[in-house]
Amino acid sequence: MTRKNRLLEGIAASPGIVMGPAHVLTQEGQVSTRLLYNDQEVAEELKRFNRAVDQTEEELTRLRREIADDLKEHAHILELHMLILRDRMLLLETQKLIKEQNFNAERALYQAFLKIKEVFQRIGDKHIRGRIQDVEAVYRRLRGHLTGRGASKTFEFPEPVIIVARDLSPAETTHMSSSQVLGFITERGGKTSHTAIIAHSLEIPAVVGLDNATLEIESGEEVIVNGLSGRVIVNPDEAMRRSYEVRKEEFETFKWEVTQGSALPAWTSDRHPTLVLANIEQPDEVSLALKYGADGVGLYRTEFLYLRHRQLPTEEELFQHYRQVVEAMAPREVTIRTLDIGGDKFLSPLEYAPEMNPALGLRAIRFCLKEQKIFRTQLKAILRASAFGTVRVMFPLISSPRELHDGRLLLESVKGELAREGIAFNQKLPVGAMIEVPAAVTLADLLAREADFFSIGTNDLIQYALAIDRGNKSVADMYEPLHPAVMRMVRDVVQVSRKLGIRVAMCGEMAGDPLYIPVLLGLGVEEFSMSPDSIPVVKRVIRMTSLGEATKIARQALALATVEEVNEYVNTEMDHRFPDIFRFGRPLVANRVL
Repeated sequence: MTRKNRLLEGIAASPGIVMGPAHVLTQEGQVSTRLLYNDQEVAEELKRFNRAVDQTEEELTRLRREIADDLKEHAHILELHMLILRDRMLLLETQKLIKEQNFNAERALYQAFLKIKEVFQRIGDKHIRGRIQDVEAVYRRLRGHLTGRGASKTFEFPEPVIIVARDLSPAETTHMSSSQVLGFITERGGKTSHTAIIAHSLEIPAVVGLDNATLEIESGEEVIVNGLSGRVIVNPDEAMRRSYEVRKEEFETFKWEVTQGSALPAWTSDRHPTLVLANIEQPDEVSLALKYGADGVGLYRTEFLYLRHRQLPTEEELFQHYRQVVEAMAPREVTIRTLDIGGDKFLSPLEYAPEMNPALGLRAIRFCLKEQKIFRTQLKAILRASAFGTVRVMFPLISSPRELHDGRLLLESVKGELAREGIAFNQKLPVGAMIEVPAAVTLADLLAREADFFSIGTNDLIQYALAIDRGNKSVADMYEPLHPAVMRMVRDVVQVSRKLGIRVAMCGEMAGDPLYIPVLLGLGVEEFSMSPDSIPVVKRVIRMTSLGEATKIARQALALATVEEVNEYVNTEMDHRFPDIFRFGRPLVANRVL
């Protein structure tokens, strides 16, 4: 007899609750291996591989042409897959293995993919490391054409289903329809993956990172997907089903009510003004930010164009993207973060030796100051965009006044170039520093002499301060935003900023979690930047909290000695003050990181 109410737990990737029959997409078989014995066989195998490349390119072109109008903004994913298809790390390495190792095309392709995967695993930035999903999607398509089985999964079923798969590529996700796919569960993926992002835009509830989902769930079994908590219930009984139906209706009502107030200003109940801003990565996310009531863009990540192309983006390409965001947000402010990647990233024409610990290596401002030609090109594009709205520029991973000073010197030099060329820009463009390492906290008073504003990037700051790698499952539970050391660092940076008269914002994941908002308000944070879909609930918490109450909460939290005591106090306090919000767990919390 099938056991009822089997509980499986993964990662909440897209909020919502859905129930329906499971449809399990079967995993691929083993890679076939065959050695080639003469030059003729090698030549034939190369032709077979190149033919598969051409077929895959035709398929991606067709998919891009047929993509639904309401998903056109995600067509860049298919463009990225076409670039990966022709990238030398995949294309040339496979051809080399066929010619030099006498591998058949399937084995050569698989070995080339494993090599790329190893490179990605050495990348410190979790957001960029997650892009291996795109490479794997291209690999699967190529392999499908080599084996004659095709690569695209179709999503046409006699009734709406919940997809269960080892993984879903972003390209496959763009072809989902909420009328056919109620939700999905995958064994792989994370909160930062393209798949999770698109699930949000489609408003399809999703749980990812659920180990062995394709083995634990069978096609036809009824499942409940809770995209709020990351929980999946397999074969729910009638009582469980009714319970979740009520919970789903309550959440939909709550979501609607919260979103209705998203355009209201983020003033505390005792009339203290704050700003709630959006973190974005691409121009097409501006519409979502405006829909949810963003007061501006507090963090515009600029890495995408550098990862999307095989060649470095030109000044004109960067300028057009920045201008699009700035004009769409005008008169709201846009804070553009300069390039925050190192030289070892996929699709970059630059070559660097692999680093033992990339998170502590040549990245962010360090990379930009070393590769000044790349940095100057980006600074010129940002300055040009500043003529079309309200723009700030922000340097990441600042650890010393010298880095900030050198960055400003380059900015002034670029201003001189533009002035001589007669190109308009904002002469008084504000320059900020991201506070992401303990050294920056300690030297905040010195950095304030060079900075016009600070932005606290809690994702890295917590990781570096507590020596916790969030990507390491063995210590991930020790990553604690409310650790007393973290709260004191935030307090210290805010106090220095106020004393010296510069603005301070927070743009890390912590800023988009409603659980932490009263504590942060009480510590003096007045600007919060987050994933757009987190804005409505954060604004609601701010409007329902007085600054006096927040100050008391923060003072009490700071007086506690252990993170366990702090967590217990804050959770109890928030459950009591905001029962309508926290009865769902922590709904509508930011799903992307820096």
